[in-house]
Amino acid sequence: MRLRALLETDALGLKLLGGEDELDRTVRGVMTTDLRDPSRYLSGGELVLTGLAWRRDAADSDPFVHLLVQAGVVALAAGEAELGDIPDDLVVACARHRLPLFAVHESVAFATVTEHVVRQVSGERAGDLAAVVDRHRRMMTSGPAGGGPDVVLDLLGSDLDLRAWVLSPTGRLIAGSEVGGPALPAELCARLAAEHLTAARTGRRGPHRITLGAATYSLFPIRSSGRSAPGSRDLRETLLSDWLLAVEADASDWPEERLDLLQGVTQLIAVERDRRDAARTVRRRLAQEVLELVQTGAAPAEIAARLRVAAPVLLPGLGAAPHWQVVVARAEWEDGDIEAGPIAQSLLEEILVDPLATGPEPSDRIAVAHTGDEAIALVPLPAVSSEHDGSETGILADALLESVRAPLSAGLDGDGRVTLGVSAAVHSAEGLRGALEEARHARRVAAARPGRVCAAGHQELASHVLLLPFVPDDVRRAFTARLLDPLRDYDRRHRAELIPTLEAFLDCDGSWTRCATRLHLHVNTLRYRVGRIEQLTSRDLSRLEDKLDFFLALRMS
Repeated sequence: MRLRALLETDALGLKLLGGEDELDRTVRGVMTTDLRDPSRYLSGGELVLTGLAWRRDAADSDPFVHLLVQAGVVALAAGEAELGDIPDDLVVACARHRLPLFAVHESVAFATVTEHVVRQVSGERAGDLAAVVDRHRRMMTSGPAGGGPDVVLDLLGSDLDLRAWVLSPTGRLIAGSEVGGPALPAELCARLAAEHLTAARTGRRGPHRITLGAATYSLFPIRSSGRSAPGSRDLRETLLSDWLLAVEADASDWPEERLDLLQGVTQLIAVERDRRDAARTVRRRLAQEVLELVQTGAAPAEIAARLRVAAPVLLPGLGAAPHWQVVVARAEWEDGDIEAGPIAQSLLEEILVDPLATGPEPSDRIAVAHTGDEAIALVPLPAVSSEHDGSETGILADALLESVRAPLSAGLDGDGRVTLGVSAAVHSAEGLRGALEEARHARRVAAARPGRVCAAGHQELASHVLLLPFVPDDVRRAFTARLLDPLRDYDRRHRAELIPTLEAFLDCDGSWTRCATRLHLHVNTLRYRVGRIEQLTSRDLSRLEDKLDFFLALRMS
């Protein structure tokens, strides 16, 4: 029952002395006490009744109220029988700690208040328990096998007036309740997924409570029986693959019966998750078979035969032979004590959903295999005209990460990375080996970039940056140190800004006038700084070779 209901019950004759904004708090019990410290007998959610015998002077009020608040008490009701008017110091203390305070008239016995609260709370609990049993029965008969997660979420909306959504770890909306409002925006889905991953990384038990704008959401992890519990050694393996249930409500003050009901909902949805995972088995096997043929140098005719088998499965109803793209992903953690291949496979399947989303099963076009720490996706595309290479209708590296970067970065924060590479589209089996190598090279380019989640496409392989990821780290460090350390040391001692001057000079293609204008310097000052750079490094910035060395050193630093 709510505090507001107590105040509106005329038979109790309660008078509110403070805490009008807190009257929607839920009362779960009642306790009468005059102990100076009753906290050991409190479990949270109580209305405390007191005759004020614990109060000796004004200094006692604040410590007493503080103890009640720490114990989770929802309100204090003080009797007027002993002292008459309630002391001002108690009113002030309750206001300071945001604890609602009622005055109980001397004509009203504490037993009357206690009996009323117990009767109301017991009745509500009995009704809730009966409703919970009925809802569990209905959901078990109407669950995923009878229509997917949407059926369960519709029951939550119709029976409990709860709006709820099932989200993937990347923030993709898998199922949602339309009761009481529009669909959840994609930006909000991504934010909820990111907040969930951030909270789950701590190993704290869900649900996690998140307030975004004017709405509060409670986030429940969805785990099947085969997945790990929070706090286990391989939490990272499940963190980036588990779905979550987002409920637009504050579950922090829910009774155990309602929390149990929502736990049952997550178990039902987990069955659907396992069903969809099982449906991917055929596609994974096809991808594994094609990958093995490509990597072992099988004849193009043999690979083409497997592709003809794969095409109807991945693109049912497609008349012409499709083009193909290859996407490579790698998941890495600093300690290296994880079998990252399956994680990369699950993540790549999820990441590829949005760019290819079609129909009720948006992942039915994805075939992903894994080998070692690497996941490889074979992605079919509708046939494109001969004057295009397929990039306009295919997957673009930047588009892959547009909606998933924030959630994945939250889940990986601290010690993990995911990097992806995307090949150009190819139209035959002969081109798959080259596409695989191209995707792998692009992924290495992505790995050379900063950030937890990075991708690169085949378009970037025509640049000099392709060379940089393949230079050994010790060679890169020695090369950049030999050229740039003298300049860094000089800048540190004299605040001369030689490094920024060098960057600007190269960016302006060695134009003295343009560089001086950009840096707001006189040309003579610029010539002096460039001369100092040449003196410190024994290089000549009028020579193309030396310009290129400086350019590469700056890119690798």
